[in-house]
Amino acid sequence: MLPVGRFAPSTTGEAHPGTLLAALLAWLDVRAAGGRIVLRLENLDHTRCRPEWATQMIDDLAWFGLDWDEVVDQAARRADHEAALDRLAAAGRLYPCACSRRDRAGGRRAPDGGWAYPNTCRGRALPPGGWRASTEPLRAQLDDGPMTLVDEGGLDLSQDPAAEMGDPVVLRRDGVIAYQLVVVVDDAASGVTRVVRGKDIAPSSATQVALQRVLGVPTPVYRHHLLLVAAHGDKLAKLHGSAPASELRARYRGDELCGLLARAVGLSADDTPLGPADLVRDFSWSRVETRDLVTTWDGTLRFAT
Repeated sequence: MLPVGRFAPSTTGEAHPGTLLAALLAWLDVRAAGGRIVLRLENLDHTRCRPEWATQMIDDLAWFGLDWDEVVDQAARRADHEAALDRLAAAGRLYPCACSRRDRAGGRRAPDGGWAYPNTCRGRALPPGGWRASTEPLRAQLDDGPMTLVDEGGLDLSQDPAAEMGDPVVLRRDGVIAYQLVVVVDDAASGVTRVVRGKDIAPSSATQVALQRVLGVPTPVYRHHLLLVAAHGDKLAKLHGSAPASELRARYRGDELCGLLARAVGLSADDTPLGPADLVRDFSWSRVETRDLVTTWDGTLRFAT
């Protein structure tokens, strides 16, 4: 079977170089194997997502030279997400949670750097009207115990997700169905067999696999790639906002920026303008840099390992 990949950006602002690099690598991964690639616009968070940013994301990715076999509007898939909550409720896996972030603060750190949830509210029953009648956030009870998991690039993702991260929130107090559940449901619905994404999301993999097992859907192959990071004093942080696509487009043509990113990660010997299609034939993960790249923007993009 030909592989199916996806690129799933949140529509919470403009694309930046890290967005475009992640899109390029996910696209090349499946195009080089003759597979299909889905663009999924993750827009469920009505407090942060805007329709105009979704439109701009599509336009920026097209300007960069990427095409898609399918574009999925995540917000239009509410019925499937609710059906997954129904299945979790029928399996006795859903429970309301009365704990706040403040309650978790000062406890045990989770693999993603946040505070682990100690499953305090496990055993609480749903209200008489079921999960739809809950006025509290809902969590999904995962199976206890360690999970051995290694991604395709050799990154160890093994965890006991129920203990190390805690049962995930699957429905927020404001009614938004949460990321950890919808990503599993949407990947399965699109037949995704390969998930290529930045390594900042790697700590979520075990939780997502645990939910896949509970829901009885396939587990795709995972691969996590380098990040573009910004230097802030003696710290590095994921590159956000400092080089928005509107400014990049004013400085570069799409093929110029693609060539620049390709050279930075090892897919090209120089900064020759190249579109994504020019990189397909010789694409190999063995050529892709694994170390994060410190990225600066002063009207020109510069990279350093």
